[in-house]
Amino acid sequence: MAKSYNIPSFLKYINVRCSSSDAIQVIHYDEHENLLLKSPSVELEFYVIAIKNNIAVQPPVEEMSSSCLFLDKPGNNMEWDLEHPFIGYGIFVNPKLLDKFAKDYTFTGYTRHEALFLTDRESKVLYDLFIKAYEEYQREDFSQDILVSYAVLILSYTQNFYERQFESRSKVYNKVVADFYKDLDWYFGKDNDIDTFPTVAYFADRAHLSVNYFGDVIKHFTGQSPIEHIHQYIIQSAKAKLRDTKLTINEIAYSLGFEYPTYFTRFFRKKTGISPKVFRNQ
Repeated sequence: MAKSYNIPSFLKYINVRCSSSDAIQVIHYDEHENLLLKSPSVELEFYVIAIKNNIAVQPPVEEMSSSCLFLDKPGNNMEWDLEHPFIGYGIFVNPKLLDKFAKDYTFTGYTRHEALFLTDRESKVLYDLFIKAYEEYQREDFSQDILVSYAVLILSYTQNFYERQFESRSKVYNKVVADFYKDLDWYFGKDNDIDTFPTVAYFADRAHLSVNYFGDVIKHFTGQSPIEHIHQYIIQSAKAKLRDTKLTINEIAYSLGFEYPTYFTRFFRKKTGISPKVFRNQ
């Protein structure tokens, strides 16, 4: 089980000089020469919003800058193995201060440490905000409210920049969408009885993406969420079995992963406006 850290204990763990505050801290990584380069999985008890350079990831397209933005939330696990120390800034925020704002953004639920690759313009915009937050934090009587406001403003820009990233990486993400459709076709294939009701997490894991990131990609390129696609496939498969087989409605329900036939009947009626029995008779 991964060891859990609050803000001050985590910063001390990675060899960053810090205060004992568990509310909010802003760090300029360049000022800390002995950053921990390798760590097993650790669990975070806080939000961290970080802009980093000199890390071992390659930008996905040529016009990207060398900067990436990372965001992790409480409960996320993080591990790393770096060749060189990274540079940049980090804002570490207690969930009590940021939860009410972060819940409005799906990317705060990304759990696989998916990076936001920044263009030169985006990097300048965000670096400016991080620098201003750091300068405020350096004041002896810094305002916690102002620091939280900078963090929220960074989240607002991040939402916009992730939308741009989806477009700039369209070739990569079109494959994610195509593979999702292939997985759905296999999962709901005619000869494939389903043991359990399919989840978005199952398909996200096959794409090696966190559930929220996967959901944002699918919705961005198709206009529908993964669960809407799954529901459509369930209805299509159910209609085919009702129309083309002699399976009972109960047998069809079990074959589609429903634990109870009544759940299937209720689901089918909600999606189509009629019951499975009425559809079959028609």
